[in-house]
Amino acid sequence: MIGPVVDPAWVREQGDRVVLADVRWYLDGRSGRAAYDSGHLPGAVFVDLDRWLARPGSPADGRHPLPDPGVFAAGLAAAGIGDDDIVIGYDDAGGVIASRLVWMLRATGHEAALLDGGLAAYPGELVRGEPDRPPAVCTPRPWPADRLAGIDDAAGGSFVVLDARDGERFRGETEPIDPRAGHIPGARSLPCRENLGADGRFLPLAELRERFVSVGVSDGSDVVSYCGSGVTACHNLLALEHAGFGVGRLYPGSWSQYSATDRPAATGDSTGG
Repeated sequence: MIGPVVDPAWVREQGDRVVLADVRWYLDGRSGRAAYDSGHLPGAVFVDLDRWLARPGSPADGRHPLPDPGVFAAGLAAAGIGDDDIVIGYDDAGGVIASRLVWMLRATGHEAALLDGGLAAYPGELVRGEPDRPPAVCTPRPWPADRLAGIDDAAGGSFVVLDARDGERFRGETEPIDPRAGHIPGARSLPCRENLGADGRFLPLAELRERFVSVGVSDGSDVVSYCGSGVTACHNLLALEHAGFGVGRLYPGSWSQYSATDRPAATGDSTGG
């Protein structure tokens, strides 16, 4: 399987062997589809996060629970992504949204990676209109239990638990959308956007490894990643793999599920564990 992050030069060399997937989505309610329609990478298809990469949320399940595997496969097929395609996901936020698609594909055995630098790394003109890509055959594959974590895993103290949200939300200084502020006791703050340098590309591998080491990750660590709703947490999981630590587990319910319970919440910089 290809690595979780590829650079634009690699993508250009592959030609038609890869399918570019635009996964723009915005927490403030702006339309990812409208952004795609206004200009996207040549040949890219649009993958709607709310429609195909999640099922409707609830306090019990969180804001972006994983979809039924059949729904995910149907969305890929409708976009022209088949079982044997190599999918390269991108967005305009350093991959923190597109990482959800890439993680879902890799977790189910598909060849997929993030485009390092995303939309901003493309030197040419953006295009409008959808590519002429016929529907494909995409077989549903179950979510592997060993790549997922539940609320008890995230709170139980047996894993290194990483919180991908910005530090202000981890510390409980602000909470724009979920029921309570703070973080899961014992979790360590590792804001996913800080996996990137000023140019929007991933940090050099040595620096990326040091980020994980600084919050208690070592070779062989069992890692759980969460965020607000299980989307940007995938960026930390891909970065973890990219840095050579292997694969971790996604807690899909994330803070949006946890904060809707009466379980304790921690605030400040302390892990609370």
